[in-house]
Amino acid sequence: MNVVLGVCGSISAYRAADLARELIRLGHTVRCCLTDAAQRFVTPLMFEILTEQPCLTDVFTEPETGQIAHIDWAKAADLIIIAPATANTINQLAHGIGEDMLTTLVLAAACPIVIAPAMHPEMYRNALGSVRTLAERGATIVEPTEGDVASGETGQGKLAPILDIAAVADAILQRRCSLVGKRVLITSGPTQEPIDDVRYLTNRSSGKMGAALAQAALWMGADVTVVAGPQSAPLPRAATVVPVRTAQEMLAACQSVSADLVIAAAAVADYRPAHPMAGKIRRSSDALSIELIPNPDIIATLAKGNPTATYVAFAAEPSPDLAVARDKMTRKGVHAIAVNDISNPAIGFESDQNQLTVLFADGREAHSEVTSKLSIALWLLDLVTWPTP
Repeated sequence: MNVVLGVCGSISAYRAADLARELIRLGHTVRCCLTDAAQRFVTPLMFEILTEQPCLTDVFTEPETGQIAHIDWAKAADLIIIAPATANTINQLAHGIGEDMLTTLVLAAACPIVIAPAMHPEMYRNALGSVRTLAERGATIVEPTEGDVASGETGQGKLAPILDIAAVADAILQRRCSLVGKRVLITSGPTQEPIDDVRYLTNRSSGKMGAALAQAALWMGADVTVVAGPQSAPLPRAATVVPVRTAQEMLAACQSVSADLVIAAAAVADYRPAHPMAGKIRRSSDALSIELIPNPDIIATLAKGNPTATYVAFAAEPSPDLAVARDKMTRKGVHAIAVNDISNPAIGFESDQNQLTVLFADGREAHSEVTSKLSIALWLLDLVTWPTP
């Protein structure tokens, strides 16, 4: 696998040399990119000798004549690691600023990004907003550790252990081909069922879990289609996105997609108004009754129509009791169901974190930690997918 290692101007820049060697030991090709500040601590020559590859330093550096280095390296990279990552570089990337070769290279990339911050503890606390922004966009953050820093103070700011950073990177890289050749269909976000031309019936859903699943499946090499209701979370540009509004539209869109794996993460409204009104229902002092009729069960319908695919349903339950979820799994005819307890405010609606219990039709159970939705997505896909022949 091809790895680009970005090195920023931190006192721990020298440790990037050990990271480069460890990644090479794990079998990856490593090319390095140093910021101007990094070159105050380490030299490009050292990394060129260690990696036997050219090292980029300046935004106008072109190792191959006629090639645009930051575009070519971005396209060829299976993973970009920034270690150590300074507050300056983190803040630039969070705001889409490309002022040097490293930031322009990252902005041109579509591969997974691993960021290992290293800085003074107070600087890290002040940069946490940008760190969270990058994590929400799909970057994997290897958090700094507690300890003594260069200033003589103690706090969270030391670069994470090299073996930990390399292990995270290698785990992502090992997944890069696990779904190559597979077609993954994901439903995401809420549906909106019109009451009149102004109002609608809906479920609470930001679409963050669906977006995380799409990003994870893309990283694993799948051809990903997302059928998405009106959600606030942005979806990966590399996925094929089919926007819909109602449950019936979502079902029709899903039926037009051929898939090997279907994950139904959307919060589909179970009912819709039987007789949507044209125009706008006006306020009056009279009581108003709206007749509701059931919406189609999307994943159950898909599972009956194409039994050769693998189907994973989602269930948002108001308690940790799994009996209802088991009944849903049987009734829908799916291979597994992922259950999240929405009574827990730490993993509730619109949260950046989640915790799942996955029930399998064969009786197995798996339980995740409370962690980011992207980490949960990778964990879930590892559970429910198959090795590539």
